[in-house]
Amino acid sequence: MASSPHKNSQHFPPTSTLQPASPRTAGRLRKLQSQPSLISQQRQQQLRNESATQNAPSMPPIPSPMKHTRTRSNSDAVVPSFSKDGRSPQRGLTSRRTENPKGELKSLIRHGPRGDLPDALQSLRHWILVDGLEADTDGMSDLRIYVWLILLNSPPLSTDIYLDLIRRGPSPAYAKIRNDTHRTLMTNVLFKRRVRENSIIRLLNAIAWRLHDARSDCMTDSGKFTNSATEMGSPELQHAEPVIKHAKGASTVTNDGSEAGGSEPGFYVQGMNVLCAPFLYAARTEPQAFIAFHYFITRECPGYIRGAMDGVHKGVALVERCLAIADQKLSTYLKSKGVKAQIYAFASVLTMSACTPPLPEVLQLWDFLFAYGSHLNILCICAQLIMMREDLLSEMSPGKLLRSFPPLQAKKIIELTVSMVCKIPANLYEELVHHAE
Repeated sequence: MASSPHKNSQHFPPTSTLQPASPRTAGRLRKLQSQPSLISQQRQQQLRNESATQNAPSMPPIPSPMKHTRTRSNSDAVVPSFSKDGRSPQRGLTSRRTENPKGELKSLIRHGPRGDLPDALQSLRHWILVDGLEADTDGMSDLRIYVWLILLNSPPLSTDIYLDLIRRGPSPAYAKIRNDTHRTLMTNVLFKRRVRENSIIRLLNAIAWRLHDARSDCMTDSGKFTNSATEMGSPELQHAEPVIKHAKGASTVTNDGSEAGGSEPGFYVQGMNVLCAPFLYAARTEPQAFIAFHYFITRECPGYIRGAMDGVHKGVALVERCLAIADQKLSTYLKSKGVKAQIYAFASVLTMSACTPPLPEVLQLWDFLFAYGSHLNILCICAQLIMMREDLLSEMSPGKLLRSFPPLQAKKIIELTVSMVCKIPANLYEELVHHAE
């Protein structure tokens, strides 16, 4: 079906006439309010730790058995185990139930923790696992975006920075973005009712400019990356940028912002439109969605947005390997029928399962992924396959059933995923954690 003239137009949507995806405002971008104090305490504690490290006398390094050494928000979070009967783990003293759990969570977000910050973060993660965030039937929660920002360790962002990126007009990836945005969750009524295409265009175009600027800042005349960025990244985004310490080879950037080769991040790859959709749906303002999405793709899964999408391909391969451990019979049967994960799991890996409806279940699943690490999405995909086990084993052509996954059941998927973690060998789990780098 031919697209409308508006879809093919190169006119960039002006901020003065297009309405952002905000539930309580229309036709304008609201100023992003200061982030909850829990985020501020995270940042202050991180700065204090860095200062203490710099001022401390030099000491010989202490060997550590842990391999996870890079700065990562949640990948190393301990995932509690479920009991044999499948019930959720019981809370300890630091995460006991209260008469008003939502009020306690609001207090935690607005005023910060009463005690130790790491304990408060672990309690928040456990809270999500056991109780979940309170939301309406549409999946809307007035606390979710703030919880995401805390779990992602996203810094505050001035709205003016986002507006400046929009005012720059079309990015090098603009044509490719416009070709994809109208297809974003196109059959999802909830999403279409709340988020307009113009909001998706603005956010992705601003992201493309930020990635473009980050590459320009790191490149020298010789075409190699410098180490001018600090470990915490760009001062403009208040430490939101990742560090790119070494270039593994030059890449050619096409006029649409994608890459013809190489391993450095592109400005836009197909699938980013679906990946940003839950952020726009859950956020109260576009700047909130922008900083959360930017921090997520540049810190949690930069390998997913490279031109070659090598992180996605690694994730797909890990789906088959993890399934072989979790359910060897099902894995063997699918292989005997020529059904490969490259066919049925690619979209789910790339979009963190956001391509599978319903959207409220996606949001609940993302609460868990942000709390305990986005690498667990690989096991969530395996869990969905195990939930289809009987139907797949009784089907002579199981590939037909895997053309689209059944509707998400976040709670059951999370339970299966948590129970599956203890079955994964340490070396394979290490690959899970780092596959999206």
